[in-house]
Amino acid sequence: LTKKQLQFMEDIMSKTLEFTYEGTPYTLEYTRKSVEIMERQGFDATKIESKPMTCLPALFRGAFMAHHNKVKPEKIDEIYSKMTNKTELIGKLSEMYSEPILTLVEEPDDDEGNIEWGASF
Repeated sequence: LTKKQLQFMEDIMSKTLEFTYEGTPYTLEYTRKSVEIMERQGFDATKIESKPMTCLPALFRGAFMAHHNKVKPEKIDEIYSKMTNKTELIGKLSEMYSEPILTLVEEPDDDEGNIEWGASF
């Protein structure tokens, strides 16, 4: 496989969390766009430990944006209240949240068309 094909496979195999609630399947995922929306709404991942009452529910709600953006916050809170093993859940959500952010600083794979830059200071 070429580097582009491998990258495409990695992109479509991004980290997701799946479950079914009341007969409805859910796939939770963060994308660059959903992380951007969360940040614009005031979410700050560095505040999870100091402000868990606001940040943890916001982290969970944000994971619905990519595939289930029409689900009402009350329903998401209801789902969260029924989730088991919340400590591991939050750990997985945090790992998933950081993935789109890391893609912003990755170096391009191929040399063709890449932009070299320099600074004068």
